[in-house]
Amino acid sequence: MKWNDYDVSANISLLFTDVPYLERFRAAADAGFTSVESWWPFPTADPTATELDDVAGAVADAGVRLTGLNFFAGDMPGGERGIACRPERANELETATEALLHLARATGCRAFNLLYGQLDPSESEKQQRAVAVRAYRAAAEAVDEIDGTVLVEPLAHGLNGAYPLTTHRDALDLVEEVGSPRLALLVDTFHLGHNGVDVAAAVRETRGRFGHVQLADAPGRGEPGSGDLNWDEIARALRETGYTGTVAAEYKPTRPTRQTLGWLEA
Repeated sequence: MKWNDYDVSANISLLFTDVPYLERFRAAADAGFTSVESWWPFPTADPTATELDDVAGAVADAGVRLTGLNFFAGDMPGGERGIACRPERANELETATEALLHLARATGCRAFNLLYGQLDPSESEKQQRAVAVRAYRAAAEAVDEIDGTVLVEPLAHGLNGAYPLTTHRDALDLVEEVGSPRLALLVDTFHLGHNGVDVAAAVRETRGRFGHVQLADAPGRGEPGSGDLNWDEIARALRETGYTGTVAAEYKPTRPTRQTLGWLEA
């Protein structure tokens, strides 16, 4: 079995960055991808109707499926990694969720990554946890009408500020606390591998509890094969768990994107 036997989506927030964002949908299609995913496509939590239509139109014009979309995560280029745990940002998240649902209805996207956010050291971690739980529950309720899934992602420590979810177990603890069947773990091989987690073992341990997989090597977050992760063992674990969902190419290419796609045949 090869990686491209899966539905492999191109994360256009990291791939094909040599062209403007709206042109990356077509670039992905031209490279052979039939599915794409994206981080939040807009600079603010309240995109205009024109901005929403532009993204939906780019998806349609390229003839690809949008299989994954991040909730608004604050100022990602400036270092923020989500706002779910921040009570003063709740209105932004609520506004952005309406925009996300609009785009989901227009494109058919049904998987949405909600980043927890970085802890404010001046506030109680317990209180911030309670805020995050409420935010994830609200997100789950919002996507229920479209049969959507909210993904919970651990991130690499040391690279993402005071982000408290760093292992698959951290994420699943939150899923259990929220208590909604609309939540699932997002397995990102780079973040877990960077944090010293045996990725294949984590896949086996969380069988049936993860809803999405993102591939990048560690260290470096380059394409599979550019780092030290055991890709044969990760692929074997996915097969053993019966995973048939989308596998996303969410890496930082070490060369122009088209030159890094050989791993799909591996």
